[in-house]
Amino acid sequence: MCSFEKNRGRLEHYLSFFGAELTESVLAFWMSRCLDRENGGYLNCFTNDGSRLVSHDKYTWSQGRFLWIFSRLAMTESSIFDAEQRQIFLSYAENGKRFLEAHVLDSKDPPTCVFLMDGQGNPKAVEGYEGYDLSILADCFVVMGFAAYARAARDPEAYGFARSLLESVWTRYESGEYRSLPYPVPQGYITHTKPMLLTNVLCELYRAAESFDTVYLPTLKARLAACHREVFETFDRDGLIVEAVRLDGAPDELFENHVNPGHTLEDMWFQYEAAELLGDGRYEKEITRVMKNTLRLGWDGDFGGFLHFVPRGGLEGIDTDGALDHEPQKKLVRDDFGSKLWWVHSEAMYSTLISYFKTGDGEFFDWFERIFEYTYATFPNPDKSIGEWIQIRTREGRPQEKVVALPVKDPYHIARNLLLIIELLEKKL
Repeated sequence: MCSFEKNRGRLEHYLSFFGAELTESVLAFWMSRCLDRENGGYLNCFTNDGSRLVSHDKYTWSQGRFLWIFSRLAMTESSIFDAEQRQIFLSYAENGKRFLEAHVLDSKDPPTCVFLMDGQGNPKAVEGYEGYDLSILADCFVVMGFAAYARAARDPEAYGFARSLLESVWTRYESGEYRSLPYPVPQGYITHTKPMLLTNVLCELYRAAESFDTVYLPTLKARLAACHREVFETFDRDGLIVEAVRLDGAPDELFENHVNPGHTLEDMWFQYEAAELLGDGRYEKEITRVMKNTLRLGWDGDFGGFLHFVPRGGLEGIDTDGALDHEPQKKLVRDDFGSKLWWVHSEAMYSTLISYFKTGDGEFFDWFERIFEYTYATFPNPDKSIGEWIQIRTREGRPQEKVVALPVKDPYHIARNLLLIIELLEKKL
């Protein structure tokens, strides 16, 4: 009996569970709270537990993600949603698309996006920084949102917006002339975030271009292949992905020694997707090796769950002496290595499940179940009248009211991965 059949009963249970979790907890929270019916766009500056909206500010990073989520829900063929529900999702997506069209661009030639807007969509300064186009990462999420909306609404103008912005993103990345709040890239370094995120963005735009712009497909495929190679040829150190390397090739004791397990696990399903789109399986065995190494290294043996950062040699190598306060990313490694974050565990569930189905290796299913048990013992809000997750926890698993990256409560990783898990299980069962 193949392992899939052996585990069919449990997989069917998970399908039912995740369907209820997505509809009755996550979407129930956001569908009733996120829509700004007066000004357009989405509201998500909530406290970590979701009990209070503390600001009407709108971070482009999250606005693009909301647009992607609702567009993707509008396209899903999952049996848990009917045509009427998908139409509602599309109306929520249209709200975000119109808001971003009207307000997000800081420059039109070439297009760049503002990082932060007030509730009405006016660009808002960030203390300590000049200008408004402060993060190329935010631009990437806008590309993804518009590409998904173009497919969901069959809207060629939305596709054109996404393509134009992607060209600007690609040019800036290639030149090195870009900013990347909330964690600026240190001078003289290149980060794993670049090829990782671009892999995801390029796959999304490729799907849209298949419907609107087939002559653009070879360009997108060539860029995707370059990013796919870069992940493994630049950032892979003996089966572990490091978060940054020096451009001059010199060794770096902190950046090149530390792994972000959540980023790696998320990126590996991006790379599975890239390999499939490219028809290139050269790195598939390495994806499996990186996954297993990261799962084993990143898991917190004392308290369970995944650490935010961990040295390649193990947790005893973490820097705690306070000497790195001057550099934002290094300070983050020191101060936040033990936080247990919602997005890491959501990504890890999907990554291990898709790895199980791709390889048939039961170790990945064992990891999936271990992560599931920890996640649902730790993150869901015990106040069922609110729902969703308390997204940020201490190393020991206690709730903590703090900011990770942006001062928002962001549904992106939870809703995305729950939907992907549901679609995967429906396809396989």
